[in-house]
Amino acid sequence: MHFLQSTAAVVLTFSLVIFLHESGHFFLCRLLGVRVEKFAFGFGPELLGITGGSGTRFSICLFPLGGFVKPAGEELENCTGKSDEYFGQNWRRRLMIVAAGPAMNYLLAFALFTGVFYLKGMPIPSTTTKIGNMMIGFPAEKAGLKIGDVIKGVDGIPVNSWNVLAETVHRYTDKRIAITYDRGSIESQIFLTPKKDPDTGLGIIGILPDENYQSIGLLSSAKEGGEECWDITKMTVTTLASKIYNRKRPDLAGPIGIVQMVSRAAHSGWADLVSLIALISVAIGFFNILPIPLLDGGHAAVYVWEGLSGRKPTQEMVSAANGVGMAFLISLLLFATYNDILRIKKSDDIPGKPAASAPAVPPARR
Repeated sequence: MHFLQSTAAVVLTFSLVIFLHESGHFFLCRLLGVRVEKFAFGFGPELLGITGGSGTRFSICLFPLGGFVKPAGEELENCTGKSDEYFGQNWRRRLMIVAAGPAMNYLLAFALFTGVFYLKGMPIPSTTTKIGNMMIGFPAEKAGLKIGDVIKGVDGIPVNSWNVLAETVHRYTDKRIAITYDRGSIESQIFLTPKKDPDTGLGIIGILPDENYQSIGLLSSAKEGGEECWDITKMTVTTLASKIYNRKRPDLAGPIGIVQMVSRAAHSGWADLVSLIALISVAIGFFNILPIPLLDGGHAAVYVWEGLSGRKPTQEMVSAANGVGMAFLISLLLFATYNDILRIKKSDDIPGKPAASAPAVPPARR
């Protein structure tokens, strides 16, 4: 049952996020009069397909790590310039089509976040020392603490509020300490070493406070949903910029890590799963607006250049850019998968504990 629930959650997540992304491209093509030859979920050999009345072939393919919409005349050498072909459109219309995919991802995330806030309420951090959530791979999880444990003391110092707990742990950067906690009616003790937060220099063990929920109206929920999308995007930009500036290895999660995160969320409540799907949707939307060849942002950069220079891209230019983009994306996928494997090895000493991090999502392309 556990496996079936996890599998269903993973299929739902990838299907919903990728389908909505590609639907954005598809509907903009149809709206602008561009004929669509194929709408596929996944890559590789077709497993199941049907041809619609408009002539579009809808397919489910073997490898479910992405998807694509193939408009007529998307290859420059095959485009005749007809009004129902992709490259028969001006650069502004093509820019609208590629932007529609990431826009749909952000719209999906906004709708999901808004729904969670409206149905469950606004989370208000509790002042108690009860653990509400944990960061995978951090000292607390590695030492064996669990969600629901109540921290009673840190290295012999009693703690009766979350602020006191946090202030006490912060003082013990890279120093081994004893944590006394209650699990149910049983008091226990474990030892761990807080790691140094690279941003603040303080000791952290990777625990988050419990939360209470306050009901809010639909408009307030929509406001919070929009802010959540903005905050995730802003955090992604600042984190990546900081890693690049400081020449540090980004902690990305590949397909393995994403599956683990989704599986974990599926067993911790509907709100966690829906919120994670929204987060992944934002990640896919953001990733696809980056100016990387083969991705939507790479196409958009070419079309903006076309608008500024007044010259259409050549087939040679597109082929060269796509080759670079493919090499980059394969390298990124291998790097993220390597990160996943490292996290799994590091957490092997804790049976049943999945390791995960911020997702490096599979690409969706036009």
